[in-house]
Amino acid sequence: MTKMKPIKAQDLNKMRNAYLANEKARIVRNALTNNDIAKISNVFEASVDNPNLFSIDIETMPVTNQMSSGRCWIFSALNVLREEIGHKYQIKEFELSQNYVAFYDKLEKVNYFLEASLQELDAPCESEPLRYLLDNGISDGGQWDMLVSLIKKYGLCPKTAMPETFTSSHTMNLNRLLNLRVRKFVADSKRLHAKKKDDQIPALKEECLAECYGLLCSSFGVPPQSFTFEYVDKKKKYHAHRNVTPKAFYEKYLKDDLDEYVGIIHGPTKDKPYHKMYTVKYLGNVIDGNPVSFMNLPLNEFKKLILDQLKDGRLVWFGCDCGKDGNRESGLWDDAQFDYASTFDMNLDLSKEDMLDTRHSAMNHAMVFTGVNLVNNKPTRWKIENSWGDKVANKGYYICSDTWFDKYVYEAVVHKKYLSAAQKKILSQKPKVLAPWDPFGSLAD
Repeated sequence: MTKMKPIKAQDLNKMRNAYLANEKARIVRNALTNNDIAKISNVFEASVDNPNLFSIDIETMPVTNQMSSGRCWIFSALNVLREEIGHKYQIKEFELSQNYVAFYDKLEKVNYFLEASLQELDAPCESEPLRYLLDNGISDGGQWDMLVSLIKKYGLCPKTAMPETFTSSHTMNLNRLLNLRVRKFVADSKRLHAKKKDDQIPALKEECLAECYGLLCSSFGVPPQSFTFEYVDKKKKYHAHRNVTPKAFYEKYLKDDLDEYVGIIHGPTKDKPYHKMYTVKYLGNVIDGNPVSFMNLPLNEFKKLILDQLKDGRLVWFGCDCGKDGNRESGLWDDAQFDYASTFDMNLDLSKEDMLDTRHSAMNHAMVFTGVNLVNNKPTRWKIENSWGDKVANKGYYICSDTWFDKYVYEAVVHKKYLSAAQKKILSQKPKVLAPWDPFGSLAD
């Protein structure tokens, strides 16, 4: 290991003199006294190159709003599923209860955390796996397979049967309390284990789980055991189906086998060869549910599957890094709309592989592709249904350029029928288990 080098006076003088001699730097410095970095680096032509027009544009319902919560994966997935129900029953506007799913997600995550921490009873708190568990704790994030597990176990209900509460839409303080409680369990269970009193740990876990259940009921409401499914169809005819249970609602009204969908990723890093299956350690919620798994594909195969599903008139759930090169006001994600390199004379080029390896980029948001513009059968831009409400972008719908897709879209979910024969064979592989902190587990953070 080489010795670390400090900044010396001559280094500082050299950089200072070079900067002060740069006339453009003076102009940029003056501009930044009253403007944001993004504003003075904005490329006007980017919006011109990405109009809100698409050759494939699937009609969808008005956008939803996750508000101050990290439930994007739930909102986006339920936005896909509600269209299936809406189309079947000719419902113009309709939402599934995100709160109902989030309640059981939180409860299952508490149980998953407690059980995972017990797997690390002999490990010190500073061990990497346990430190990961303790650092991440109970969060709002998740993955498609985690949602499938929840729906198969608990079913679904309309939003009218379990509407949002303030806390379900503003989860920060709730998460703090849940994490305080589960971390206390870790400390208490480790003390009992050290005293060879492991027989007392099950009761400790039962107490913790019951307390967290009570907190969730007080915060989100008590989930319904049955409800009336009421709606008015497009012909303005009223319908009411009474005494429907959440499981029956899923099985009868959705009638979509969620096990027929598969997660695909584009992860061009050396630790993830293409055409292999992967999973992430300690990524999940329902212990006896569907394991979270992904098929890693080259970009051309990854993109083709998404396009094939859109061409068939079906929406596509996907995960991306929404924090890069985006303009919330205009509703555009485009890696060419901010020219920071020219503004500041900096070398900022990073490949997708390098961005993943250096942790510069990872999945942090889930949304829905609802359209795409094709020129000579090649995509130029994509239409996105977000869950940030209708007061931003194009009434809540966004656009991303195809080059932004290539850089920052990491995961999607497609029906197995769109897979090639070779891709279907990959599904039989035993997934390679990645470390808990792998970037492809970040959507659940």
